[in-house]
Amino acid sequence: MLRITELKLPLDHTAADLLAEILRRLGLNDAAGLSFTVFRRAHDARKKAAIQFVYTLDVSVPNEAALLKRLKNDRHIGVAPDTGYHPVAHAPASLTERPVVIGTGPCGLFAGLLLAQMGFRPIILERGKAVRERTKDTFGLWRQRVLNPESNVQFGEGGAGTFSDGKLYSQIKDPRHLGRKVIAEFIAAGAPPEIAYVSKPHIGTFRLVGVVEKMRATIEALGGEIRFQSRVDNLEIDAGQVQAVVLASGERIACRHVVLAVGHSARDTFEMLYARGVHIEAKPFSIGFRIEHPQSLIDSCRLGNNAGHPELGAADYKLVHHASNGRAVYSFCMCPGGTVVAAASEPGRVVTNGMSQYSRNERNANSGIVVGITPDDYPGHPLAGIALQRHWEEQAYLAGGSNYSAPGQLVGDFVAGVASTRLGSVQPSYTPGVQLGDLSGCLPDYAIAAMREALPAFARQLRGFALPDAVLTGVETRTSAPIRITRNEQFQSLNTRGLYPAGEGAGYAGGILSAGVDGIKVAEAVALHMLG
Repeated sequence: MLRITELKLPLDHTAADLLAEILRRLGLNDAAGLSFTVFRRAHDARKKAAIQFVYTLDVSVPNEAALLKRLKNDRHIGVAPDTGYHPVAHAPASLTERPVVIGTGPCGLFAGLLLAQMGFRPIILERGKAVRERTKDTFGLWRQRVLNPESNVQFGEGGAGTFSDGKLYSQIKDPRHLGRKVIAEFIAAGAPPEIAYVSKPHIGTFRLVGVVEKMRATIEALGGEIRFQSRVDNLEIDAGQVQAVVLASGERIACRHVVLAVGHSARDTFEMLYARGVHIEAKPFSIGFRIEHPQSLIDSCRLGNNAGHPELGAADYKLVHHASNGRAVYSFCMCPGGTVVAAASEPGRVVTNGMSQYSRNERNANSGIVVGITPDDYPGHPLAGIALQRHWEEQAYLAGGSNYSAPGQLVGDFVAGVASTRLGSVQPSYTPGVQLGDLSGCLPDYAIAAMREALPAFARQLRGFALPDAVLTGVETRTSAPIRITRNEQFQSLNTRGLYPAGEGAGYAGGILSAGVDGIKVAEAVALHMLG
């Protein structure tokens, strides 16, 4: 199999145009015996009037070796790498020991799936509910201002990524192509086939619901067991080795191999682990607000006259500014054609996040505008970052009216330091609702100052970004876990054997794809360790 990279074609090219360009690049006169698959397709919009698609293709041809020798000086043609997944182990039928996975977010799901595919019959514990029941509870907050602390945007089958844009791209190093395994399993569970090759694949919330259910069914068919409303309240550790998990019900499950994939918001679990002596460190994370613009504005700025082209979809952006006070301000989890959602998991606190459906056809674009902070900003205790998050979430709750409405402010007023009293042309999408006012009391002064400087700077990168009527909604505090449950080269806790910290909650991932990849790696480590 050959790989062709950097094959460029105009936006409105046809399938015949693509085949003709493949033949031209290979120096062939006809397509006899030739077949190809699209490995990746991106678009280059640097010249808005001449947007191009850029392909990476895997091509099968007769006499491949001879053709490769003839084209050896073409740096964009070579041998396609093996991107298939190859299991590292398989459990013998005589094995009675079963590993435990805590959490059914993308990391826990893929850890459980891989362990099940290798024959280890994992027991997977989830504090929240199955995804459809969880969806009803989530709507309870969005529509009726009723928060269920155990079943919400953060907790339940599918994890926090279920109520997001469903983005499946990452900047992690992936020499083994484990990301392709993640994508392949999503497609097998019903995700759109194009996520295998588009440059920024996404699934969308409602499609993710069905995908997650089918993955659960696959795990169970392979001998795995998934138990909902089964919060782990204790770990039994003896001489530095995990011996059992204890559920909130009091049930004890003996186990010597535990994958900890609890997500970035399992604060009570972090506190329990720290109390049990598991090694935990504070780590950097970011805090900020959500910003909403008309999607048509972003499309026009990014795509020019090609805005609205069906092959391009809703445009996105990625922005960063280094403020004069030393803080980095950047866009985070940009959701084209999406909504801002209530993402609280604890009573008396307000948290925002962004979400899109597969169609990305809502009126507004939204993104987090967040400021990087470090443990120097919350010194003294490994869990101090959690206290900082809670404090600003409580301030947002109060500023929003103490009823789960979110505090909001127009961008023009925010930059000028003036409280907002009425909306302009942009209608916020957050439900239960937005209470306009002054956001300056909802984050630390250094974060407010950095964002006030960054928004006009972003407008110089993306025309119209500082639109006075654009809406800021607070607060975004769950960008990542404020801790790292540090692990060694065998993926086990530094001081607790048999405990495998994984995914976003442990500080080793930052999104659906990277969390899924980390789940695969940890599952492999568990399998190899269990087989000795």
